[in-house]
Parts: sequence; structure tokens; C-alpha cells
Amino acid sequence: MIKLASIAVLGLAISTAAVAQTAARMNHSISSNSTTVTNWYKQSVYDPKDSKIGEIADVLVDKSGRIDSLIVSVGGFLGAGEKDVSVPFDAIHVTNKNNNKWYLVMNATKDQMKEAPGFTYNKDSTSWVPDKK
Repeated sequence: MIKLASIAVLGLAISTAAVAQTAARMNHSISSNSTTVTNWYKQSVYDPKDSKIGEIADVLVDKSGRIDSLIVSVGGFLGAGEKDVSVPFDAIHVTNKNNNKWYLVMNATKDQMKEAPGFTYNKDSTSWVPDKK
């Protein structure tokens, strides 16, 4: 009986320590500079002359948890002839236009994006790989 009680106390101590460690990693506040990924994902991207370049198809996060790149789908009609291009996260900036909450602008043209190397999503490796077209 003492052995069972000792095991129970040890188990409780270990689980309490695990909960304390988890709680230590929780945020108690959120930075006012933070935004949700929904403000980026599936949003249109425009050039400086207000022409639509494409739409953000994916947001890539590096191993440290920082946004590294954005995949922008360009060209095509109803998905046919579309090309996915990787751009650095800092290549796209947010601006406001006509009280639109997010208006994404990139210093590139649609033609430049169409000429850039394309990428394809590989479901097996769950990663973007160079397009072989």
C-alpha cells in the first residue's frame, strides 16, 4: 500500500511540474502589432499601379515560427494556367485603401511574377518544391 501511495505521489508531482512548465510558456498578453494569418492568406496582392498581381496561396513559417515566405498564385483563369511563386515575406507590404482593412501591395508586375520560378506543393513531403514545367 505504501508503495502504491508513493507511486501516486510521484506521479502527481511529475504531472504538476509538467503543467507548471506548460503554463510558463503561455502568453499573458498579445502584442498590439500582432495580426492573424487570415489577413494574409487568400488575400489579393496588387502592384503599385493598383493592378492585381495574384492571391496569397500559402504562408510559410520557418522552424523558429517566423513567417519566411509567401506563395502567390499568379496568372491563369479559374485555376487553369495558374503559377505559384515564392516571395519573401517582406516583399509585400500592407496599406489601407478606401477603408479596406488590408490591402497588400508588392513592388512587382504580374508579368514579372509570371516569369519567376514556379513552385508546386508536394503532398507527400508537405512542402513546396520547384516546379518542373
